[in-house]
Amino acid sequence: MSALLVVWAVLLHSGFTSYLASGGTSWRHCTDLRPLDILSEVVPTSGVRSGIRMLQVQGARGFQFSASARHALSFPASQIFLYCDLFPEEFSIIITLRVLSVPPKKNEYIFTVMKEESNTVLVGLRYSLNKLYFFFWSREFSNGWQTQVIFQGISLTDNQWHTLVLAVSGPFFSLTVDCSIPIDVVVDTPFPASLAVKGSRFYVGSRRRRKGLFTGLLRQLVLLPGSDATSRMCTNMNFKLAVLSIPPVLQDLPVKPASNEVLKYPDEADMKVTLGSRPPCTKNEKAQFWFNASQKGLYLCDGSAWIAMLEVKERLDYVEEYQNLMTNSETMGIEIFVIPKVGVFAATANRYTPPGSAIYKWTDGKFLSYQNIPTYQAQSWCYFTIGKKIFLAVANFEQNERGQEFSVIYKWSHRTEKFFPYQRIATHSARDWEAFDIEGEAFLAVANHREGDNHNINSVIYRWNPRTGLFEANQTIPTSGAYDWEFFTVGPYSFLVVANTFNGTSTKIDSHIYIWLGGSFQLFQSILTFGAADWEAFPIGDRIFLAVANSHSYDSATVVLNNYYAINSSIYELNITAQMFVKFQDLLTYSALDWEFFSVGEDYFLVVANSFDGFTFSVNSIIYRWQGYEGFVAVHRLPTFGCRDWEAFHTTAGSYLIYSSAREPLSKVLKLKTI
Repeated sequence: MSALLVVWAVLLHSGFTSYLASGGTSWRHCTDLRPLDILSEVVPTSGVRSGIRMLQVQGARGFQFSASARHALSFPASQIFLYCDLFPEEFSIIITLRVLSVPPKKNEYIFTVMKEESNTVLVGLRYSLNKLYFFFWSREFSNGWQTQVIFQGISLTDNQWHTLVLAVSGPFFSLTVDCSIPIDVVVDTPFPASLAVKGSRFYVGSRRRRKGLFTGLLRQLVLLPGSDATSRMCTNMNFKLAVLSIPPVLQDLPVKPASNEVLKYPDEADMKVTLGSRPPCTKNEKAQFWFNASQKGLYLCDGSAWIAMLEVKERLDYVEEYQNLMTNSETMGIEIFVIPKVGVFAATANRYTPPGSAIYKWTDGKFLSYQNIPTYQAQSWCYFTIGKKIFLAVANFEQNERGQEFSVIYKWSHRTEKFFPYQRIATHSARDWEAFDIEGEAFLAVANHREGDNHNINSVIYRWNPRTGLFEANQTIPTSGAYDWEFFTVGPYSFLVVANTFNGTSTKIDSHIYIWLGGSFQLFQSILTFGAADWEAFPIGDRIFLAVANSHSYDSATVVLNNYYAINSSIYELNITAQMFVKFQDLLTYSALDWEFFSVGEDYFLVVANSFDGFTFSVNSIIYRWQGYEGFVAVHRLPTFGCRDWEAFHTTAGSYLIYSSAREPLSKVLKLKTI
């Protein structure tokens, strides 16, 4: 990671340093070089103003503006430029926002600086579906025309909070999103050294017109003269909500009032009250509140789902058997996924063809058969989306009837509401697919287990080609009996870890963690594993963990003991200082094949798939609860038979676990009973 940090620093600062060293024009400081909180200039201390709505989403507050407030959301530039009427020559703009959605070819303005007596925009920032535009007016260099700096591939329309830092110095423009690697742009027209703003106004969320009005949530809008703010913003793990300066009313989350009053928000809203049943949340109910009297919870509708504002946190009490799901044959893996406006689904990777594998839909509180798909000793499914396209990829372990060995990507038809074959990819005893995005590009990694008797073969990473609409081979990585890929991110860094199971003579081999650097994955760390079958990455607070499921210890050069399936599986924690994962905890497991991390209320859990103890497949799988200093402690022992995979999922009726059996055509849905 140290190499990446160096590259990042060089990319970020080389352009600015060279420009300053070359004698960039000195700017007469019009401010004290302190952060200028533009948002606080237009929002009253109380946050209460007509046309402004304060909402809390995903644990953070922000403002939403109406078209009627666009003139009120402005102030004269002289209000912050106290000592002269020039815009800073070098500066950073820090924005924290949550974009709901942007139709194609539509732009929304974050802020503008405009002349009061004309429609001239001196400085502005707007965004579209996948681009960010910074524009400025320069009489000196562009003959009075507006200069536009475009940052491509910026995806903000995911209903998540994002923090952007735009640093400007002469012809150098650098954009950092959520403290990721900066995007640098150099233009012919430098930002003017003397941009006069006398007689101009700042407009927040618009360019003084109804068209292009900002419709999302704005939490932070700060102008920092004279410096690049990236280093000040990227100091903790919560990059998406990094704070330099925000209005005081946004700083404190709502607390339970002393009286029996419901929390009062700046804008009146309709309130629904029920004794537990969940009312609908659609566009018609957007911005309405729901109070669940039975659980003492207050929720806000965001147009598609109820977001918790205040609630009594649930705690796991016990686990009960809920549904026996008969499958086509033994099930090697299960994938739970949600298709918006359609429902919750489970795809089972079944061993035999016919009848192949199946997809089940959650209907009236249970999974019912929905679609059968021909597969060839399927090992796992992977659900993913690219834009509005929905895909499901199966890892086939065996050849088809024609002796061909393919794994298949299926695409969802919105018309028929079924999956149909979309792309075939040649694989070698594929065990797993992993889908992920890096810098706006989509990737798929396949774990090739063996080719004939040779376990030491390449696994492949494929990149989506938007022009052809297909996945194309992008990188090969040598693996040994690869069983699983796991992708995860730490701040701006992307990682991919492989579970290597067997090299032809031993299961005692290294599994490898790779880091994305310079357009490809490079080796970051090797960890000794014993028939590794699964990796599970998960955060707890600001800490990052990796759990490996070790399935068995075998070496052809040693005498095999009966209990070689009873071995430790390990949990590793990322040590930021050492820049490596270090062992945190060992847990005794029995041919562990899978870990699943989930939470209930404020508690965190890991469940392990124990499959075989050396004598029987009837082995308890264990739920462990996170207990801080003690690590993970066993709290529930669940009888399973040949357990292969665990998945956690939620519906409006509660939280569930489902496990698959590789030894019988039966999977079980378990319900988590809470108090």
